[in-house]
Amino acid sequence: MEFSSWRGTLGIVRPTFRPGGMEELIKMMPDGIGVIPLFADVREGTQAEFKTVLERYKKKVARLAEVGCDVINPSGAPPFMVLGYKGEAKLIREWEKQFKVPVFTSGTTHIDALRALKAKRFVGFSYFRGEINKIYARYFIDAGLEPLDMVGLDADFQKVQEFSAQQIYRWIKQHVKANKGAQAIYMLGPAWRTLDIIEPLENDCGIPVVHAVPAQCWDTQRHLSVKEPVKGYGRLLAQML
Repeated sequence: MEFSSWRGTLGIVRPTFRPGGMEELIKMMPDGIGVIPLFADVREGTQAEFKTVLERYKKKVARLAEVGCDVINPSGAPPFMVLGYKGEAKLIREWEKQFKVPVFTSGTTHIDALRALKAKRFVGFSYFRGEINKIYARYFIDAGLEPLDMVGLDADFQKVQEFSAQQIYRWIKQHVKANKGAQAIYMLGPAWRTLDIIEPLENDCGIPVVHAVPAQCWDTQRHLSVKEPVKGYGRLLAQML
């Protein structure tokens, strides 16, 4: 592992077994960074389920620390965002103290990415229906950011990938136009297959996009003290801000 991962090894706890985001991340990751995935097996995508999976995540984080990962990313924003900004920060401190390895979540990545882009006001998009989007918005508000809207796609959790990237582009652009003054677009989660609309959205809307997968690559590099820009997935990763 040390030879093949000469720049460091990321241990990642994926929320679901859904294909897509993991492959996309590995393809854009610079040479020399290894990735060891484990899975928390989230199935329903409900607020009730998110409150029950953290012990499962903890066991996976412990295992990744045991095998020698340099940094660990328990990914999937919702299970940690429902704790609230302060609750998540407390949990990260506890795990880092217990397992002696740096830990970052999808939520902390997205906050840091928005700050790196100097984007306080943004329009957020998720593939979750209903009230849980208000919890996501509150998470960012408590971090000192200003979500102008947090819009949920009207889709079943297991059918998100049935939407085309072009459908998602039109949906996002419509809501960005309705929220004047936005400094960024935020796309929560890796389930939708939308990497190819990041740059069109940036060009057509005139603001940067924080997409879960490129942001994950960006933050992994930061934690491993690597700085290798990757073009084609938006400003954040292309400029390694």
